[in-house]
Amino acid sequence: MDLLKLLAVFCLIITVIKLKKPLYVSISAGIIGASLLYDIGAIQTIKIVSVSSISPVTISLILAFYSITFLQRMLEKREQLLLAEMSLSGIFNNRRVNAMMAPFIIGLLPSAGAVLIACPIVDNAGGDYISKEDKTFITSYYRHISEAFLPTYASIILALQLSGIDMTAFVLSMLPMVLVLFLLGYFLYVRKIPIETGLPNSINKMKDVNNLGRSIWTILVTIAIILVFKIQVHIAVVMIILLNFVIDKFSWNEIKPMFISAFESKLILSTVVVMMFKDVLTYTGVIDRLPAVFAVLPVPTVVIFSLVFLVGTIVAGANAIIALGIPLAFAAMPEGGVALLVLLMCMIYIAMQVSPAHICLAIVTERFETSFIDLVKRTLPVMFMFLIIISGYSFVLFLFQ
Repeated sequence: MDLLKLLAVFCLIITVIKLKKPLYVSISAGIIGASLLYDIGAIQTIKIVSVSSISPVTISLILAFYSITFLQRMLEKREQLLLAEMSLSGIFNNRRVNAMMAPFIIGLLPSAGAVLIACPIVDNAGGDYISKEDKTFITSYYRHISEAFLPTYASIILALQLSGIDMTAFVLSMLPMVLVLFLLGYFLYVRKIPIETGLPNSINKMKDVNNLGRSIWTILVTIAIILVFKIQVHIAVVMIILLNFVIDKFSWNEIKPMFISAFESKLILSTVVVMMFKDVLTYTGVIDRLPAVFAVLPVPTVVIFSLVFLVGTIVAGANAIIALGIPLAFAAMPEGGVALLVLLMCMIYIAMQVSPAHICLAIVTERFETSFIDLVKRTLPVMFMFLIIISGYSFVLFLFQ
């Protein structure tokens, strides 16, 4: 029944999306559907969404999104994004490299709003050679590859802590899968873009490297501050905003309009509604019951947990399934080691790329004015191939660990 109810909820969300409604409307329909199917009750649902809307996690996410958007406005004002694109072109002189590396580098910043910084670079790299739906996929996909393995993300740190797996061993074991992710995206979508930028080869590549550093120093330093001092994203970004205000010599008249333009009302509303949806599903207890649901299947335990992590992540997001599932998985398979963690985290990564609970997907589809359905359609071929590859890789890793 749990699977049927979840399927009904997601069919409802997809139906509303197909009616060309914004994501926050579709997810709101999902909240109502889940409340009715799981008999939560109107008063309790109101309590859940009210608490969720002002929870520290939601507020922190909104502040992170707002601050990173504000920083983006500063970068746009000084044409630092254009400089980053020109620097990549100077170093590699390759549109495809621009399309892949810009989102990946910017994705080092653990914030939902960071994807917006990569959008115009991918837009320019793709030009008229690929559709805006392909641009949406490329931007979102490559921006999130670092989220699959780098311990700059809370989900990775939490998984490492709960599993007890060595951080270095995990990161090194994930590197072949990072290469696989790059190649899958390249062969299916990026190679549609011509290599040529139309610009002559650079005569001073060292200058291009310096310019690249100059254009993205705000992002790199923000990441360093988060890693070294373990502070929240929005606090680190605000510190960089203040520093950049001085370094790039902004005037108050330049900065003042950014306080309003950085407030993306649709995106912030979508953020709040997605968090409400996640908390409603958590309240139902369906995530806790998923292992029992899959346990009736005549398949190995590792396959059961792989399905639990895949479906659970699509339903409730990465952090929820990590907190609930990692202890269960390693309790059931104590011999799993780094191979098990690599498998489960890869399941989480690829599931997040098709999850309505993933706020970045709302952000990037809003930016390119595309639909969630079109993004999922382009992700599914990559998803299925990656699932096959990671299944074989984790088995080999288990044999030799």
